[in-house]
Parts: sequence; C-alpha cells; structure tokens
Amino acid sequence: MQHSQTHLRSRPISAGHLRAFEAVARHLNFRAAAEEMALTQSAVSRQIQSLEEEVGVPLFLRHTRAVELTGAGAQLLLAVQQSLPRIDGAVRQIRQSAGRKSVSLTTFASFASMWLIPRLEAFQRDNPDIDIRIDASDTAVDLDVADVDIALRYGPRESMPAGAARLFGENLTPVASPWLIKSSPPIKVPADIARFTLIEAGDAHRTHLEWLTWRRWFEDNKLERAQPKRWLYFNYAYQMVQAALTGQGVVLARSSLIAESLANGDLIEVLPHHRMDSPMAYWLIVGPRNALRPEIKAFCDWLEAQAATTRETIGEVADGDTVEDTD
Repeated sequence: MQHSQTHLRSRPISAGHLRAFEAVARHLNFRAAAEEMALTQSAVSRQIQSLEEEVGVPLFLRHTRAVELTGAGAQLLLAVQQSLPRIDGAVRQIRQSAGRKSVSLTTFASFASMWLIPRLEAFQRDNPDIDIRIDASDTAVDLDVADVDIALRYGPRESMPAGAARLFGENLTPVASPWLIKSSPPIKVPADIARFTLIEAGDAHRTHLEWLTWRRWFEDNKLERAQPKRWLYFNYAYQMVQAALTGQGVVLARSSLIAESLANGDLIEVLPHHRMDSPMAYWLIVGPRNALRPEIKAFCDWLEAQAATTRETIGEVADGDTVEDTD
C-alpha cells in the first residue's frame, strides 16, 4: 500500500478532478458545486477525495455545514484559476476555427504597425473567408516547430534562411512634419539638421543597429563632430515616427516604412539628396508545412503585390529575389 501511494504521488495529477476542485473552492460548498456541475454531491465528494489522495495532503477542512480551504488547497486553487481559463480559451478558439481557413504570421512590432496593418484591410475585404492572426514580437520563432505559417523578417541577406523571399530594401532619410519645417529656418545643408531635436532609438548604438544612428548619417556627410539641439529617444520605430508626425523633432526614418506618410504629405524629406543606403531588407519566409495551402498562397501573393508597390514608391528598381540553398 505504501508503494502504491508513493507511486501515485510521484506522477502528475489527473486533470479531470480540477473542475470539481475549483467549483468547491469557489462556492466553499459541495452541494452548490454539485448543482453547478450537474453532478450528485457524492460524485463531487469522491472527485475531491481522489484528488487529495493524488496530491497527498488535504485540500479542504470539512466542517458541519461548510468547507474551508487548507493552505495547500489555496496554493492549488491559484494555479487552477490561472490554468483553466487558458485551457477553455484554447478549446474555444480551436472549436471556432475548426473548418475555417486561416493564416498566422509573426513579425516585429514596428513592421506590423507601420506597414502591414494599414494595408491589411484590403486583403480582408477581398478574402472575407480567411482569418488572420498576427503575433507582433521581436523574438524570432522557428517555423519548423511553431504554430505559425509565415514570418516577415528584417535583416541582411546573409542572415536569412534558404527560401526566404526578399520583399524590399530600404534607405534612411531625415524626415519631419510639414509644420515643423515651416516654423523653422530652412534646411539647406546637412549641418542645418543640428538645429533641431533629433529622434533616435534608445538602443540604436548596439552593434547590430549601428547603421540606424544619426552618428552614422553625420559621418556619411562629413560632420563627425555635429551635435543636435537635443536628443529624443524611443524604443520602437513607430514611436519615433509618431513623434516626428507631431512635430517633436527630425527622425532618420526607414523609407520603406514611411512611404505612405511621404506620399500623402504627413512627413517631408528635409534633405532628399542625402539619403543613406541600408544593408537591411524585409523578407517573407513560409513555413515548410504550409506553402501549398491555398490561403497561404493567396496571402503571399498579396504580400508580394504590396511589396512591389512599396519598391516603386521608394524608387527601388530591383524586384524581390530568393535566398538560394547553398548546402
């Protein structure tokens, strides 16, 4: 008997009793919990007893007309209350999506906010039967194992896996809101930029983002010692552009992400002849298990058409290409 009890308590507990436990803990009453679960009171009591045997300690103190959680019971309840809603939500999502066509993709937050989401309504209008799920995170996921169909990534060609399709590249250009420019002395040469507040990423001076910095732009224009009126730092590119849109300073922006703002006049290139080339590009990567699904192909075709428009807007001549497998 002692061996069976030891074995019982060393394995994971049965999940089936947790709903009864949560209901009793919430009501602190076996009868009320039984009514809620459409079970007999004795059935609920047996489930709680079995759970206590598996855990190895009492979860409730039984009084004549009520029950009370023990310390162990309160500890378990906290975990159950966090877990059951997540399980229920996952099951609900699975049931809702059963039989539906869907596309899930991962990309970084600034690209989602500034390029993808503003265009997405057109795809949804033309494809009302396809659900879209976007995970906007700066953490790269492995498409071989993750529950994600497509990744939209940013980086140099050499960092991309085989099969990655180039959407478009970019250059960097100083931009500001029209009213900021109109309310200030004209910007005629690169040195004039130093009269303004300059907007930059707070972590831009990390090695892999060094090319994004104003310092590099100043060096490119032979102004190594230039210092601006003041600095304004943000975490994300869309925050930096938003600050520029509201007239808070000049930002060294990625042309491909602000193409629409330039086209509609919300932002102005203050020195259009002093763009700076970037070694980075935007890439489409399709998970190996998903490329043949019709909804994935439809979404990729749409992305490539949107990318062609962006290439035209920023003046990029070359079409997208694909990273070849060199193995």
